[in-house]
Amino acid sequence: MTDSIYPLNWQRRWSWQGHSVAYIVGPQQDRVEPPGPSPVVLIHGFGACKEHWRHNVPPLLGERAVFAIDLLGFGESDKPRSRLEGEPEEAGSCRYCIDLWADQVVAFVDEVVQGPVQLVGNSIGGVVALAAARQLEQLGQSVGGVVLIDCAQRALDDKRLAEQPPLRRWGRPLLKSLVRQRWLTGGLFHQLSKASIIRKVLEQAYPTRQNIDDQLVQLLLQPAQQPGASEAFRGFINLFNDRIAPELLADLRTPVRMIWGQSDPWEPISEARRWSTFACVQELVELPRLGHCPHDEAPDQVNPHLLEALRQGDR
Repeated sequence: MTDSIYPLNWQRRWSWQGHSVAYIVGPQQDRVEPPGPSPVVLIHGFGACKEHWRHNVPPLLGERAVFAIDLLGFGESDKPRSRLEGEPEEAGSCRYCIDLWADQVVAFVDEVVQGPVQLVGNSIGGVVALAAARQLEQLGQSVGGVVLIDCAQRALDDKRLAEQPPLRRWGRPLLKSLVRQRWLTGGLFHQLSKASIIRKVLEQAYPTRQNIDDQLVQLLLQPAQQPGASEAFRGFINLFNDRIAPELLADLRTPVRMIWGQSDPWEPISEARRWSTFACVQELVELPRLGHCPHDEAPDQVNPHLLEALRQGDR
């Protein structure tokens, strides 16, 4: 089990579709008479966990209740066997995809939070937040707002195939065949799940190198070494036809605010600027020199913007 950085009395377990899901709830520091600020649910990115919000939860607790959840396959949540399209259904297996995680968040809001909510997501967690917000809209439930922090674009999705270089397009059938094989995905995941590799990836994601510490490396490494951890990786890299943020933004009525590192090596700021044209997008805050996870790289810069975005969502 991962050594959580959060107080023991914040740590919780919730059963969803036969799986155990880990989350934390940090109680509001100051009692506020209803209707007060809505709770916020923090949704981590791929390969991360609820502890990735380590520098954001305390400031948020000054104003509202805070939930941070481990998506299925990550952190301390269960890591069931992956099931790809065309594979026979096995007991306890699941198809890892945006809709699975969005379903998890929607059920969490309904059963655990039980009331109006705001959603914050980083990287793939941003796409999950958008998909969950759309589901909640369709259910007639109140979502005060969504905050995207360097939302993932899913560049390998078939919907974006025309944007890829010819060689990559021609090699797509072979790639799809290879990444279905557990011997390949398991071996690749094993090679990636080492402290030295995680640190190198973080040095790309955090251009300023701020807050890349041993605690962060261990928070990401420990869940990756648990049994079944490679299954979410296998499921995710086989998602060639799944939800992408622009499609969700085009349909959404919930207000969306974006916080983005200008030096993100994987999700260009130019894409965020294009997304600003969608009707639901209220604001884009650009952060110079910061990368893909600015909330952890430079929380002193991000937290004031995040707090203000949530206050706007309460109005």
